[in-house]
Amino acid sequence: MSEPLNPTPETPGPAPETPGSAPDSATDAEADAAARRAASFERQRRLRQEPRFPGGPAADPAGSHHERRIRSFQPRRSRVTAGQEDALQRLWPKWGLDIDGRGVLDLPTLFDGLPVVLEIGFGMGEATAQMAAEDPDTGILAVDVHTPGQGNLLGLADRAGVSNVRVANGDAIILLREMLEPAALDGLRVYFPDPWPKKRHHKRRLIQTEFLDLVAQRLKPGALVHCATDWEPYAEQMLEVLSAHPLFENTQADGGYAPRPAFRPLTRFEGQGLDKGHVVHDVLFTRR
Repeated sequence: MSEPLNPTPETPGPAPETPGSAPDSATDAEADAAARRAASFERQRRLRQEPRFPGGPAADPAGSHHERRIRSFQPRRSRVTAGQEDALQRLWPKWGLDIDGRGVLDLPTLFDGLPVVLEIGFGMGEATAQMAAEDPDTGILAVDVHTPGQGNLLGLADRAGVSNVRVANGDAIILLREMLEPAALDGLRVYFPDPWPKKRHHKRRLIQTEFLDLVAQRLKPGALVHCATDWEPYAEQMLEVLSAHPLFENTQADGGYAPRPAFRPLTRFEGQGLDKGHVVHDVLFTRR
């Protein structure tokens, strides 16, 4: 039997799906979810860059115009009390500065001609305010990234009637490298820095040879470098790297740790450590 000359064409059915392909609705849902995640990430990024208090310390003062590196600190943005907020809003324009790396500080003008000591990491500022009050002839440039501590130190200084403290917000490395003249400082204080106890984090410790190379450029001859820690392995590292550096000399004839000098107050944090049986070591070296 012969086939018809004009057979009726078959009605085409749905095209077979490519293996592994998803329906359009699923693809759209995935795209919407990705867009929401991207928008959420962008909102969080903007929040991190916005100051918590208008006219106060910036969230990221150096921004992206300086290279990223391994940080020796962890930024913390914990709760700010009403008193700290008041101090930030009133006193930051007068005594605060952001470490943006965009200009060199005029320390003689900033501190009315006083010799200046740099303090890196002041916590809640109790010891810093006490040292400033007991030595009004020395300016203290106090650096930290903890907003509540910044507000607390400003408030303590205000209530004590001292005017020889300036609070710097941001990365101390950028401050040292970009914003200070050679031989601008009369001393450096680093009290109870983060010990980064895990071995894989030791590279984050502040007191290392590269840091001392930078510090040596900014210190005057005879300037005092004073470190203190209650973490024994870190104390050993501090003593080792400072002893090995050709531009620093131990103040102790035996080459060991120093007794706590009278000008360093016994802080609440230190007292808690001593109550737990911790041993605090002070390391004092001078710039050759």
